[in-house]
Amino acid sequence: KMSSSGKTITVIGSGLIGRSWAMVFASGGYRVRIYDNQPGLAAKAVTEIRKQLGELEEASTLRGELSSSDQLALLSSHDDLKQALEGAFFVQESVFEDLAAKQSVFQAVECLVGSEVILSSSTSCLLPSNVFSAVQMPNRCIVSHPVNPPYYVKLVELVPHPATLGAVMDATHTLMTQVGQCPVRLNKEIDGFALNRVQYAIIAESWRLVEEGVISVRDIDLVMSEGLGMRYAFIGPMETMHLNAPDGLEDYLRRYRTGMRRVLSSAGPVPQFSGEAAERITKEMSELIPSQPEPLSARRERRDQLLMGLARLKKEKP
Repeated sequence: KMSSSGKTITVIGSGLIGRSWAMVFASGGYRVRIYDNQPGLAAKAVTEIRKQLGELEEASTLRGELSSSDQLALLSSHDDLKQALEGAFFVQESVFEDLAAKQSVFQAVECLVGSEVILSSSTSCLLPSNVFSAVQMPNRCIVSHPVNPPYYVKLVELVPHPATLGAVMDATHTLMTQVGQCPVRLNKEIDGFALNRVQYAIIAESWRLVEEGVISVRDIDLVMSEGLGMRYAFIGPMETMHLNAPDGLEDYLRRYRTGMRRVLSSAGPVPQFSGEAAERITKEMSELIPSQPEPLSARRERRDQLLMGLARLKKEKP
């Protein structure tokens, strides 16, 4: 393991994702300088993180080797961008999903850092070629897309700009692995990256089945949480096929390709996700979990607790 002591990462944007990144990087022993262009917000983020680290330590779910006070000591908050970037070898941008906002962040950052500094964006739905279009040296730019909440769900999608150097992809992969995330490499940019393309395919088919009256909202969610999701927490769709036929993937394809193609070709068009069907499905969902701050917040809390337990279980897996 390369030592991370004295190494500095700048996190730009102190919202939920920025705070999560700061906690992840600090758990790996990195110094983290948090910047927000709204005065006082970065300091508020550090206060919020202090509270969270304390709670995690109490629940014995704090990540990394360091105590919560040691991790907290690695954090600093800044209202001045130049100061926030001092000594950083890696910059993680986590401002809101707006192309112009992200472009201007990277333009400003580029003027203040050396050419060897890696510029990384948390964007979930903007392509690297757009996010970094105003940057002079896009070869050191990369998208590192986390999954919500990143502290418990460790996947990070690494998506290159067409000009991104292999060494930049490698260094980012090494950093993410070192701080305990699980990076995956996309070899080229594509709309939706990998996670959302797969997620949207699942959402679309689930939506169609509910819309056509085949199954209820509650039951389609159970198909995932008590069925597919049980496997998918540990093995992916490719390995699932490989293990589901006596002689592996080739055997699986021989047995099931015709059936798979038949079922897939019967799938309906891409749903509109609006109009009468959306009203009906939204109503059904709200009967299960009301669309009010309290019940939603309670379910999010439950989700995070369950994910924390699952993360612990995955850590112990053989």
